[in-house]
Amino acid sequence: MLNDKLKNYTIILASGSPRRQQFFKDLGLDFEIRLKPIKEEFPPTLRHFEITNYLAQLKSMPLLETLKDNDILITSDTIVWHNEQALGKPRSDAEAFSMLSSMSGKTHEVITSVCMRTNNYQKTVSNVTKVTFKTFTEDEIWYYINTYKPYDKAGAYGIQEWIGLIGVTKLEGSYFNVMGLPTHLVYETLNAIAEK
Repeated sequence: MLNDKLKNYTIILASGSPRRQQFFKDLGLDFEIRLKPIKEEFPPTLRHFEITNYLAQLKSMPLLETLKDNDILITSDTIVWHNEQALGKPRSDAEAFSMLSSMSGKTHEVITSVCMRTNNYQKTVSNVTKVTFKTFTEDEIWYYINTYKPYDKAGAYGIQEWIGLIGVTKLEGSYFNVMGLPTHLVYETLNAIAEK
């Protein structure tokens, strides 16, 4: 449906995330993947969704000069916001354990921003989902880390994996946002671009 409306456009997804790529397939969209690595650093003064907005826009910068008139470039970023700080991807077992321990028995926020650009248009949308975890035992945390190796995931977990199945006691907002893409906002924004 949306794909028909966008038939005159080329959608470029600048993401190596297999989950985000699958979402675009599930939305019925034709797209191509273009990747340019970038250092994901942000000014320390930024808070909450300001961080993901900044990083989603930053990821689009290296590809801007390659855009043609009918291209739509899509970049995104996800963080976990907990105890007034951003949790990115863990760099070690110890860091993953520390993140999951700090969220055990508490509520945290998962924030995703998506930046969509054409040569004459830019829109960045963000979404926040509140996730409450049960209190984990140390054995449960280590089992998850050792079995699933969640080093490519913000906050050291994937909600669709074992830890989500046993640990999520409450969810306020979009489930898919926690997986890394607020699909409803992507659909809505692409619709708006198609109707311009």
